[in-house]
Amino acid sequence: MSIARLATFAFSGIETLPVEVQVQISAGLPAFMVVGLPDKAVAESRERVRAALSGLGLSLPPKRVLVNLAPADIQKEGSHFDLPIALAVLAAMEIVPKEELAGFAALGELALDGAIGPVAGILPAALGAASRSLGLICPGAQGAEAAWAGEIEILAAHDLRQIIAHLTGRQLLEQPAAPSLQTGLAEGPCLSEVKGQESAKRALEIAAAGGHNLLLIGPPGSGKSMLAARLPRLLPDLTPREALEVSLVRSVAGLIEQGRISSRPPYRDPHHSASQAALVGGGPRAKPGEISLAHRGVLFLDEWPEFPRPALEALRQPLESGVCTISRAAAHVTYPARVQLVAAMNPCRCGHLGEQPRECGQAPRCGEQYQSRLSGPLLDRMDLTIGMAPIPPGELARAPRGESSSEVARRVQEARHRQQKRSGMVNAEASLEDLTADTAPDALALAERAATQLGLSSRGFTRCFRVARSIADLAGVPRIERPHMAEALAFRHRVPGQALR
Repeated sequence: MSIARLATFAFSGIETLPVEVQVQISAGLPAFMVVGLPDKAVAESRERVRAALSGLGLSLPPKRVLVNLAPADIQKEGSHFDLPIALAVLAAMEIVPKEELAGFAALGELALDGAIGPVAGILPAALGAASRSLGLICPGAQGAEAAWAGEIEILAAHDLRQIIAHLTGRQLLEQPAAPSLQTGLAEGPCLSEVKGQESAKRALEIAAAGGHNLLLIGPPGSGKSMLAARLPRLLPDLTPREALEVSLVRSVAGLIEQGRISSRPPYRDPHHSASQAALVGGGPRAKPGEISLAHRGVLFLDEWPEFPRPALEALRQPLESGVCTISRAAAHVTYPARVQLVAAMNPCRCGHLGEQPRECGQAPRCGEQYQSRLSGPLLDRMDLTIGMAPIPPGELARAPRGESSSEVARRVQEARHRQQKRSGMVNAEASLEDLTADTAPDALALAERAATQLGLSSRGFTRCFRVARSIADLAGVPRIERPHMAEALAFRHRVPGQALR
């Protein structure tokens, strides 16, 4: 009595955990059992496998078929175990040679007619197979995605019949090729369409240059969302390593289409009704949340105080550490979450705090109550805060067009190049020790006095230096001078007439 074996993977975040599918067919009452801590989707795979084999004109032998997913102490979740189970069963039935399967790992969901459907996690699985010197058997629609793993043998088939024909030598499946990397400026609205709001556009440029968090405060219609939507076109392309990190998260979430991988930073803007699990990740299979899907890009939260408070407070640790850990009873799953947070809010519920005669009768108490939904520690993580006043209609109609996104993006690119050459990271991640070493004495003295007068925390003090460093990089100056620090402190100081802490 022999056992057929085939490699596959379980997932812990973007990491792959090797799993061996073992199939034994022995004498006994007819049965098809799956053991090894499977979830409901994996346990149901026996019915999909049975139906897929029936669609090929095959039937299980009237014996005891035992499928073991080893190691048995790891929870097996997802429908991607269908294909490896089916292939291991075919090997145990001696329909496909066992030695041909020995050099492969497999993932895929089976339809009742034997078709192989797409699953999440093909890219990390392909990289995991490559690290173990294995080939990969995957759905035909995802062969291009798997090809990004490099020089490994990939069998991308649209149905089970094609794989059987290839393994038995009756047909040769073509090796898929990875599509070209998508590069260049992002498509979207241009910054020149934003008229007026010069201070806010300056803050947006500084935020783009250093990867800083940005808070936009203003009444309805002042252009907060309009300005934030133009940030992606200012950001430079990701490095190949960063693009791979982003693509791994998207692959686990099942968001890569036709194997296309982009070097553009992601931009996510969830609705304010999003739950805590939607923002930071979670659910039965610990899926990545919006903060991880925005890794190395922008997470835009419009109507910031309207988000559920527990969801906002859950963002505090990932914003500081750059990773998001989802803890469950059986496991801890970690996703990368290095994001640039951009938030927009009204000063109060009616939106017209400080605007006579439009503000409501409860002012200024209504503003204090509305803004108290945001905790001090969360606000302390915002590097730049800018107040936006509405542009009068007459001035708006006659205002000239401003700089285009491409012009500002060129300055941002030059500033990012200086940062990479100096420290290999964006200024938002720089240490205070490195920043103070490049600061003029009068700028350092100004920062120390302002920190005392404004009551800045240690985090706020450090973030002022980071913003000042980005301002100096935009100006092409090798060290932080007093004007750079003064401008950074101005963006740190709250807008007059508003109650933010």
